[in-house]
Amino acid sequence: MLNVPSQAFPAPGSQQRVASQGRSKVPLKQGRSLMDWIRLTRSGKDLTGLKGRLIDVTEEELKAHNKKDDCWICIRGLVYNVSPYMEYHPGGEDELMRAAGTDGTDLFNEVHRWVNYESMLKECLVGRMAMKPAVPKGMLPKSQVTDTLLKEGPSSPSHDWFQTESSVTIVIYTKQKNINLDSVVVDLQDDTLRAEAVIKDHSYLIHVGLSHEVLENFSVRAIENVGKVDIVLQKRENISWKCLGHPLEKHDSFIPKKDTGLYYRKCQLISKEDVTHDTRLFCLMLPPSTHLQVPVGHHVYLKLSVTGAEIVKPYTPVSESLFSDFKEPVLPPNKYIYFLIKIYPDGLFTPELDRLQIGDFVSVSSPEGNFKVSKLQDVEDLFLLAAGTGFTPMVNVLNYALTSMSSLRKVKLMFFNKTENDIIWRCQLEKLALKDKRFDVQFVLSEPSSEWNGKQGHVSPALLSEFLQRSSENSRVFLCVCGPTPFTDEGIRLLHDLNFSTDEIHGFTA
Repeated sequence: MLNVPSQAFPAPGSQQRVASQGRSKVPLKQGRSLMDWIRLTRSGKDLTGLKGRLIDVTEEELKAHNKKDDCWICIRGLVYNVSPYMEYHPGGEDELMRAAGTDGTDLFNEVHRWVNYESMLKECLVGRMAMKPAVPKGMLPKSQVTDTLLKEGPSSPSHDWFQTESSVTIVIYTKQKNINLDSVVVDLQDDTLRAEAVIKDHSYLIHVGLSHEVLENFSVRAIENVGKVDIVLQKRENISWKCLGHPLEKHDSFIPKKDTGLYYRKCQLISKEDVTHDTRLFCLMLPPSTHLQVPVGHHVYLKLSVTGAEIVKPYTPVSESLFSDFKEPVLPPNKYIYFLIKIYPDGLFTPELDRLQIGDFVSVSSPEGNFKVSKLQDVEDLFLLAAGTGFTPMVNVLNYALTSMSSLRKVKLMFFNKTENDIIWRCQLEKLALKDKRFDVQFVLSEPSSEWNGKQGHVSPALLSEFLQRSSENSRVFLCVCGPTPFTDEGIRLLHDLNFSTDEIHGFTA
């Protein structure tokens, strides 16, 4: 799976940038684009230097290949000769050299865990790391779960199951209070159940092949005050089950979220409509046998096959409109996910997405992100800085603020765009400001027409000083920033210059 980097990804403060402050794309030489790399991998050229052989690589041998023209890197037990890829890497050669001759798994996870390196580097595969001597017979190695928990993590969850004549209920005991439905993702496919519960920064997985057939519709309940999750399946036949089923890969595992791979399910395109001259609102329908709710401030990855290669891009879901969600939900969340996506005519991913017909399918990952709504607890003044499609994470933050923050006095959005025609949902934002006096929006244009009477320019101390007026002198504040990386970086820097602390600022991925 090949990553198409975007200007706004990864953003400062996101999991993809935890250990790579200042990391950014570098200019690539002519003929070193993503499509050029795809063509090279299909040319039949020997990119490993081993003429098609796969070998077992010892730690000593791996260490020896640590130069730019002879660079091997291990990722999750697989060793790759990345020398041919050096000039094609959007992050630059120096970024790859940080892992030269070593196990680069941790570095890879920190920067872009979501990339399917097996597909992107499959023609560069040297082999596997050689197995270390086995543990002597009679001795059991400590599991990864136990080791992790001893070092840092929350208490390990557990699960059980029980049945009635017509149903089977799987119970997850998270051992954490305040668990909610957006912490749980459940997929049921061909009588295989996959249920992931995200607990703090860890992931607990139930993955079983069910012993009997069930109906595709199921329910998920979260009992928040005791930290319990119930998954209720409906039996296809009213017979007694002797067991739940057989365990599948990583069943009953509890590991740091950053160490888990992304899981995708196919979602159907239901509609798409123009929002601006180059931005569309896409509506995707989840499979009937999937429970997935994207937490506020989190994103998912969309995956498409483009010219035979799998391409992945991160996007933050939005509501159908600014008004559909600005009320307490009466019904359970529906099965639809909406995305505001800008179409780049010369891009690889978005033109392909735009060419999809109603009824076609797109693969959608489970949610990712590190934003916690607990950061908004007791906040009185919420300030949002957005540029272009960096507006998308602000939609659900805005919704949450106006419906769920009892302490809120004011929420203000400063929305940067090039021209008036680029402003996403301008009418809706203006109507919302009239409807709810706690909300205020200011538009800033960098390339305004002569008729524009509003603010103009780029993010600057002067604009921010005027915008960031508290409702009272000592009010509790929080600030969110999202846009292209230069905008986000500069915005956060200016906020620090204005004496806002790191704890009061969050930079989103777009």
